[in-house]
Amino acid sequence: MASTAPTRERYPPQIKYIIGNEACERFSFYGMRNILTVFLIQYLLLNHVPDEAARQAAAKAVFHDFVSLVYLFPLLGGIIADRFFGKYRTILWLSLLYCVGHLLLALYEDNRQGFYAGLFLIALGSGGIKPCVSSFVGDQFTEQNKGLVKGVFSLFYWIINFGSFFASLFIPLTLRNFGPAVAFGIPGILMFIATVIFWVGRHHYTDVPPTRCDREGFTGKLLWAAFGPRHGFVWVVSAALFPKQKVPGAKSWLDHAASAGHPPEAIESARAVFRVMGIFAMIPVFWALFDQKASTWVIQATKMDLMVGSFELAPSQLQALNPIMVMMLIPLNNFVLFPWLERKGVQITPLRRMATGMFITGFSYVMVALIQLRLDGGAKPSVLWQAGPYLVLTLGEVLVSATGLEFAYSQAPRQAKGTIMSLWNFTVTIGNQLVSLVARLNVFTGMAATLFFYSGLVFAAAIVFALIASRYKVRDYYMPATPAPAGAGEHAIPPVSGLGEKKAL
Repeated sequence: MASTAPTRERYPPQIKYIIGNEACERFSFYGMRNILTVFLIQYLLLNHVPDEAARQAAAKAVFHDFVSLVYLFPLLGGIIADRFFGKYRTILWLSLLYCVGHLLLALYEDNRQGFYAGLFLIALGSGGIKPCVSSFVGDQFTEQNKGLVKGVFSLFYWIINFGSFFASLFIPLTLRNFGPAVAFGIPGILMFIATVIFWVGRHHYTDVPPTRCDREGFTGKLLWAAFGPRHGFVWVVSAALFPKQKVPGAKSWLDHAASAGHPPEAIESARAVFRVMGIFAMIPVFWALFDQKASTWVIQATKMDLMVGSFELAPSQLQALNPIMVMMLIPLNNFVLFPWLERKGVQITPLRRMATGMFITGFSYVMVALIQLRLDGGAKPSVLWQAGPYLVLTLGEVLVSATGLEFAYSQAPRQAKGTIMSLWNFTVTIGNQLVSLVARLNVFTGMAATLFFYSGLVFAAAIVFALIASRYKVRDYYMPATPAPAGAGEHAIPPVSGLGEKKAL
């Protein structure tokens, strides 16, 4: 009797278009982002801001304003995709604006208004497609092949770091050797290729249609587009703040939302969002430090010895260490360090990882501050001295960033996960606006003082974070196996259950 060999599951054929698009798009984004600070200081602002210290502060402010917008526009992109046009058309149209933004950077290398317009379009395109692409990947899988989802997201994460590494390695050299037009033009070409790759797969994608509006009238539809479905977070909070009537025996202010017809599941979902917001409160300080590797740390590198043997590095090139270290540290932590600590009796909870990561990030800034003191004293150490701080900062990143969103997702019911993603992105916006504000105020004398300030700030934030986390009760939500009640409707919120409470630290 012939035996039937098990067939190996394959990824849906359209995945190759999405992965190819992501690889080229990430190269284009990190290629222009990682040379932005140096370009602003050495080219665009050179004649407009003659004083070097003031020019560096202005460049930092522009850079962090740009990053702030990149992480603010996912709110807009998510709304457009989920409630109007669907993910495919949103990604395609915003990618075209993204390409125009790159074109403006290459054309207006000596014109501030044209260049800043390009930055705005790139922020709109990159930020707008950010919440769409990863969920669009998930939409391509069904119940039959859902076991492949974890693998495709691992590949997705690897591709992001792959694109970031090569962009950080080669585009700074292009800026130095061929000038801004070519250095910004190459990322633009890659973004155009990314858009073409995505468009080529148009007949193969599963494109989930946007959600149907559950409100009547033009005003209701407009409010729904901005704030979500009837029992969404904003509506529940509004009903609780301004209840039609007080709910007898209410245990918290949110329970008064029941007077507007919001079910217990919607109220519990909003309560879960507020719990996670408490955990997120100190995270902007981490991003304020982390994103300065592409601004403050690059400025410091311009003053260091860039020769490595007979080869001269570009000041922005050491940023290539970050993606390489990320790809090394995540498996090292997950398969070596954490299991070893647990065998020693040390429980590695997500919030412990995040608190530890914030403290470690502070030490990376102490290290770069000590390097700066040597520079201020007249020494000119090798730029390779920054490799140590990069390693420490990357360790902080994988403990905070790689853990934080995963933890937050586990703490929110399904209907709150989009809100949680928006809040996570918003912590990046706040952190970068903090850096922009400090740069514009220019209250510190010398870079070393600024670096010590940020290290002290994140140490303080880590202590506050640990205190908040010590009071947090972990509630892991899961979907019940029972089907939704008959007649519940398309927009009914499924019931959620907690697996009990446990200490987070």
